Amino acid sequence: MQLKRQYKIFNNEHKFIMLKKLIIFIAALVPMAIFAQSGKIAYINSQEIFMAMPEVPDIEKQLNDKQEQVKKNAEALQTEYNTKLDEFSKAANNTTVSDAVKQDQQKQLIQIQERYQQFLQNSDKEQQELYQKLVAPVNKKIADAIKAVGDEKGYAYIFDIATQASQIVYIHNTSENATPLVKTKLGLQ
Repeated sequence: MQLKRQYKIFNNEHKFIMLKKLIIFIAALVPMAIFAQSGKIAYINSQEIFMAMPEVPDIEKQLNDKQEQVKKNAEALQTEYNTKLDEFSKAANNTTVSDAVKQDQQKQLIQIQERYQQFLQNSDKEQQELYQKLVAPVNKKIADAIKAVGDEKGYAYIFDIATQASQIVYIHNTSENATPLVKTKLGLQ
């Protein structure tokens, strides 16, 4: 009797586990079936589209100009530092220069170093902000064109193969390359 009861319990647990597996299988199958019926899949290469945009040369020029300006200012600070370092070295070797003058020159060297570090930090921040300011409108244009192509062609999904974040590892030959369509929408072809 005990064995029969244990078998019933085991059999019920086994049925419950099988039912759970069936539910999970169905839950996984339903989205795939909907996905297969819902529409087409396309992909784009946003990097290719971005580089074809007419605004890119101007963006590159502005970023290069900013970088040159930063380089010139950094060189000016470096020259100022080298001049003060030479003065400090001469004063350190000169026995007639007072300790107060030597300490003052040392403080000036430290201040120049601090200004230089602050300048580099501020310059990096400014360059990043300039990049974002210049690229944001272009990215919006591209995103709007992608959406328009997706709506017009009835794509369920458009994946970007240019970014590592998309994690696309395979593109079937039935998927459509929407890159030319987006370029056309942007007037690039």
